[in-house]
Amino acid sequence: MIDARRTRPRIASHSLDLPAMCDICGKARSTRNHARCSQLRQQQKSVEWESYMANVAAKKLQQVKRLRPIR
Repeated sequence: MIDARRTRPRIASHSLDLPAMCDICGKARSTRNHARCSQLRQQQKSVEWESYMANVAAKKLQQVKRLRPIR
């Protein structure tokens, strides 16, 4: 039976793994909106994420090359 309150399925299968305290402002995440903190965090982590995604792409290419049969 579908819950009447929920019209759409959840996007995430589990909650985000975030600490209770904000690493930017040092206050509890539950006390207020942290949109500005999130923007600052995204700017700081952009280089880190680019290198991470490049590593993921390179790893995927290696797997594709390994799985091709030799003829």
